[in-house]
Amino acid sequence: MNTLSRTLERFGGVNLLPVIVALVALLLTGSASTWVTLTVAGLAMGMMIFLMASGLSLVFGLMDVLNFGHSAFASLGAFIAASVLAHMGGWLGADSWVLNIAAFLVAIGAAVIFGLIGGFLFETIIIRPVYRDHLRQILITMGALIVAEQIIFVIWGGSPISVARPKVLEGSLIWGDISIGNYRLFAVFLGVLVYGALHLLLNRSRVGLLIRAGVENREMVEALGYRIGRLFIGVFMLGSALAAMGGAMWGGYQTLISPTLGAQMMIVVFIVVIIGGLGSIQGTLLGALLVGLIDNYVGFLMPKMALASNMILMMAILLWRPNGLRPAVK
Repeated sequence: MNTLSRTLERFGGVNLLPVIVALVALLLTGSASTWVTLTVAGLAMGMMIFLMASGLSLVFGLMDVLNFGHSAFASLGAFIAASVLAHMGGWLGADSWVLNIAAFLVAIGAAVIFGLIGGFLFETIIIRPVYRDHLRQILITMGALIVAEQIIFVIWGGSPISVARPKVLEGSLIWGDISIGNYRLFAVFLGVLVYGALHLLLNRSRVGLLIRAGVENREMVEALGYRIGRLFIGVFMLGSALAAMGGAMWGGYQTLISPTLGAQMMIVVFIVVIIGGLGSIQGTLLGALLVGLIDNYVGFLMPKMALASNMILMMAILLWRPNGLRPAVK
């Protein structure tokens, strides 16, 4: 393990892991066109998981809150976006790509607005009374996830519902034997955009500096006149909004969603946060890409191992680096 660590650090560190996984998969698949399709699908899946996991990483790593109800925002975001899209069929099916994308952005925006409002209420009513009490956090947030699932049952029913896609994102780009879905390309683009915005916010802005300083020494920052409590509420709202956005994107990716979506994604999201390193956006992105790529590669090469691939990946990473690939430096 030490030899592997030294070799990776010499050539770029753990950031090379997705590249190494992709190169190994290229040798195993034996087909360049199949490999490109699987790789783009893995990147798209990873970016959508990153959207959901990045918010949890912020809340978990920076605020020390074990929020098992985080994925409830993903499932509710998916259903809200699906409902908005169902009422914008004219724009979705129009010949204008501008109207197609506008309708999709309205749906994502509705999910994000819900995430912001819901995150504020969730932090104020549910989380604030149980700060620094991890056991109560686990119990109360798990209960919130169950309640959210029942709310979906009441409003949308228990049967899976289909999610409409914009016409412009329905097809695929084809180069010879290579076929890449337009929706997957859009997911990769959006994920990169969100990552860039988060990186700038946390590392290049005054707000990010205050958040990191507040985590390190809250009393000192408050003594300087800053209200860290409000900043932490903002962090929680941002995390919830990202989860809702990820859920909206995931719903369009799956095209069929059920009330149990949040419970299903909770395990994957926590795996990504743990292997990436708590509180690290870079680590979360790295973990999400690894999960997405390995899930697609293993699903193609060894379908029976697909369900266990994420757990095996997490065990291997934690045996090698117990604090995750790129834990936040505090």
